[in-house]
Amino acid sequence: MIRPVLTEIGIFLIPFAVYAAYLFATRAGVFDQIHWPMHLIAKLTLGALALVILSLVLLANFSGAPPGKTYIPAHIENGKLIQGVEK
Repeated sequence: MIRPVLTEIGIFLIPFAVYAAYLFATRAGVFDQIHWPMHLIAKLTLGALALVILSLVLLANFSGAPPGKTYIPAHIENGKLIQGVEK
């Protein structure tokens, strides 16, 4: 359960990391408050939320079994690893 949460947190942080990399590349002060005004943080947050929502929608639509089928994930049965199958 922790891996999907960390993945979504990473996706949320992408716009902030890209902007920080831009500031670093232009030799501007990455940690200066003047380069992080509140309206820019709001825009970055909205972009990050859009990325997270998009990733969740894509995950819901394109993961698992096709419509009309059930995916049984890999599991251990009687000490043996059983591969995941679609039924």
